[in-house]
Amino acid sequence: MSEEQPGSDASNNDLDGASAKGPQLAIKRLFIKDLSFEAPLGAEGFNRQVQPTVNQDIGTGVTKIDEQHYEVVLHLTVAVKDGDSTLYMVELQQAGVFMVSGLEQTMLAQVLNTHCPTVLFPYARAVVDDMAVKGGFPPLMLPPVNFEILFQQALAKRAASAETQTQPSTDQPH
Repeated sequence: MSEEQPGSDASNNDLDGASAKGPQLAIKRLFIKDLSFEAPLGAEGFNRQVQPTVNQDIGTGVTKIDEQHYEVVLHLTVAVKDGDSTLYMVELQQAGVFMVSGLEQTMLAQVLNTHCPTVLFPYARAVVDDMAVKGGFPPLMLPPVNFEILFQQALAKRAASAETQTQPSTDQPH
């Protein structure tokens, strides 16, 4: 005979939050969508005394799956170079499926573009580090990223771009 826990009814087992009231956010799945590792110099890259520089390019993408589920993809390209020569490059799309409900459009955009990538980034960082080590290079621990600041910068850039497109032209016809 099984014992029933207080407060454990069928509605508490609703993982999609369909019966829950108010805003809901849940991680449904985390996964690597795409991964590439390149060491273009091959063995030559290991025989150098290098002062490597690390270039990191980061972006996000959001796809609506259904009314409550979104796929958020963190696009990360890390290139480790010695001067003009690329020692290695990792291109990664770390993704997650998130259930989000009960948020108005502005807050939804902010959650999908800041909170969700913040959840994905530690996984992406571990993959990049693992790929560097498995590629024969020293560990590479990427610095933290503030997705809130990146989101605010993107909004400001979009607003500035929209403003310049609505400005009347000052060119006079000749």
